[in-house]
Amino acid sequence: MAESNGSRFSLETWLMVGLISSLLLSTVVIALVSSNKETVFSPYDNSPDYSDQQLTVMRTDLGDGGVGYNVANTMSTPMLVNDWKEPHRTLLVIAAPEKPFDSAEAAALYDFVANKGGKVILAANSTNAQLVAEEFGVKYFDAPVVDPYQYYEVADETGERIDPDQRRLWSVASIDREVTEMGEESRIPCSQTMITNQQISNCRMPVLFHRPTAIQVLDEQADTGREISVLAHASTPAFIARHDMDVNNNNNPTLGEGKTGLIVRIDYPITSGNIIDKKPHNEVGSISATGSIVFVSDHSVFANHLWDFDLAGETGKLQCTSPYYVENNHKCWSTASDGLSAAQGSTQWNGNSQYFTALIFDMMEFDNKDMSTTITSHPDQFNLVFDESRHVSSALSMPFTEAMGAIVLLTSDVVLKWLIILNLFALLSIAIMVVPEKENWRHVFDLTRFRERPNKVDSSQYHMRTREAMLSKVRQFNDLTRDEFALKSQAEIMQLVRDPRLVELISSNRAYSNEELREVIPQIRRWGK
Repeated sequence: MAESNGSRFSLETWLMVGLISSLLLSTVVIALVSSNKETVFSPYDNSPDYSDQQLTVMRTDLGDGGVGYNVANTMSTPMLVNDWKEPHRTLLVIAAPEKPFDSAEAAALYDFVANKGGKVILAANSTNAQLVAEEFGVKYFDAPVVDPYQYYEVADETGERIDPDQRRLWSVASIDREVTEMGEESRIPCSQTMITNQQISNCRMPVLFHRPTAIQVLDEQADTGREISVLAHASTPAFIARHDMDVNNNNNPTLGEGKTGLIVRIDYPITSGNIIDKKPHNEVGSISATGSIVFVSDHSVFANHLWDFDLAGETGKLQCTSPYYVENNHKCWSTASDGLSAAQGSTQWNGNSQYFTALIFDMMEFDNKDMSTTITSHPDQFNLVFDESRHVSSALSMPFTEAMGAIVLLTSDVVLKWLIILNLFALLSIAIMVVPEKENWRHVFDLTRFRERPNKVDSSQYHMRTREAMLSKVRQFNDLTRDEFALKSQAEIMQLVRDPRLVELISSNRAYSNEELREVIPQIRRWGK
């Protein structure tokens, strides 16, 4: 027995040491990997060193300081989207995913959009977003787009022209229509009046990109009943710079006219009755809604230096009125043949905020007639959630966010959940096997080894214990608590008992012999029956 106990204690000790060691090792490794890495493209980081690359202005403009959406964030994993309240009134913004998605997260986002009516904007210039894109039949390329015709000019602080970069693209984007199918209305610039009155189907707006990649719709028939629109694309001669910046290099593919997508929108009209919300006349029932996902080929479109008009001017982004466009013989969005017409309205670029604010407003379905106006007339009834789980955070917070993401992933994925259960059964089996077996024993009653009970009752307490037993039976028989019984007077207790001999037992101070107590005990047992 001593050896078995010793081995069991040793096993438990080693298990505890292994658990603590693994926790410490995981924390140290995650902290080392995330050290010296600053968080960028975050709506909450106001550090001055990277202020131009954050999304703080976007959050302010769309939140309480602007449109009025209910702004929140998620830090664990996008797999939580299907557990959110009113998913059809929620838009998830995923900007600059620094970590790739896994298949379970991609499937959850697809279900969120196609079946729950959720809204998603996924902005990336790398293949980190590829697994999500594949769920919707879209491809992200792994290199930037070079466009010798649609790039914008940038000046330094003194106004001098910075060396041109044909990876800094401009495009003219629509809100809800395939640009290649638009006619003369594609030349009309969207005015603020048109945006306010939701007349945005027959106009376009300029959008600036930093270094986008290309997006291509692989199979337009992958899902039936959906609507696919390429809202913005590069020019026909644009190519994917996989090897160098040489347009004549055959290893740099050219996708063709209208195929080098920069913004792609996919809508899923849902009329199945799975979406519940408040209807007109304050009824609650199933409504029709549209799930939407927008793929953007560059996360910098949301960064402060491209989102805000004033910050864009401070960082040198030049409008079409700059002489650098004419002097260097390349087109701007107001002079290109497929650009905007100055005769139709103002062609000034007002920051990417104007376009994406209008796009988000259109995705949120404020014009949905199935929903009550008490909802559609209040932007704070709609949620805008920034996904912070794709960013590399600080060394201190990284272990926490990674642990939370792992927990959600393990408890949300069906396959992983069953693996956990099977592992628990395996651990239980191992524990049963390593626990030492107890020695066989029998309980033997041996008259030759009779011993008195170790704590013998003092004979002087027989009377007191008998009296307490009687009082306890009286209390329980009358369904009284201890406090209620303690408040009873001696006369009231005797009235409850009534039996003269038992009344004498509980009221008299005289000493009872053992013989008298033996005669009273059966009477106590019979009392109350």
